[in-house]
Amino acid sequence: MATKKIDIRVYLQPAFLICVFVLAVAGIGMSMTMKRLGIILEKEPLPLRKSLEFLDECNLAPYEVVPPKLKIENKEVLKSLGTDDYIQWVLEDTEEPAGSPIKRFLLFITYYRLADRVPHVPEECWTGGGYQRLTRMAVTLDVKNEASFKARIPAKYLVFGPKNTNLFQSRQRIPNLYFFRVNGQYAGSREEARIALNKNLFGKSSYFCKVEVVFNRSAATPSKEDVVMASEKLFSVILPVLEREHLPEWKK
Repeated sequence: MATKKIDIRVYLQPAFLICVFVLAVAGIGMSMTMKRLGIILEKEPLPLRKSLEFLDECNLAPYEVVPPKLKIENKEVLKSLGTDDYIQWVLEDTEEPAGSPIKRFLLFITYYRLADRVPHVPEECWTGGGYQRLTRMAVTLDVKNEASFKARIPAKYLVFGPKNTNLFQSRQRIPNLYFFRVNGQYAGSREEARIALNKNLFGKSSYFCKVEVVFNRSAATPSKEDVVMASEKLFSVILPVLEREHLPEWKK
């Protein structure tokens, strides 16, 4: 087959050179305009006030951490997660009776100090691990405690089940609930988190934190109402600690 030669003279034509020049000038002009307006596209990393690893278990009553605390050993999985600021704890609600489907659950919190993207949502994680999504809906959590902490949090409620099932697995259901804390506000989906990040045009830094609970530690499957109720109870305890001691103090 004959090799097609590229005629370099095409790129020396006045029309082509003018187009290149105009685009370059427009790009420079746009960059200068954004700088004059104070718009900052490249954000600086915003670290936690205190690592999530030092989250005080003594402040989480009536919840107790069930050892061992899970760590991600696979480097590829950790890379896909996009951060090493995380905790993955199995918690037990000591006020729930034995056999309750919401007595034990997995708490998974991840923090992103350089929020240029929003990776690793449960929809992708679970379906990539051989599960199918059976339910997906938006819910609102009414979180409050006796210490005047109040928040209405948009969240995503999901239920997963195995794709290829045998008789034992056929009825397995895994409820999951998650939301984001983004630049001092809550977001109930990855799309909402991206919108919140994009609003911060003039800030030097941005951050987001994903908070997720997975109810896969019991033979019984909790209902959506039970998952919402258990999540509201948990977050009334852990969110005040998380925001007071760990997440950055956000100033608009």
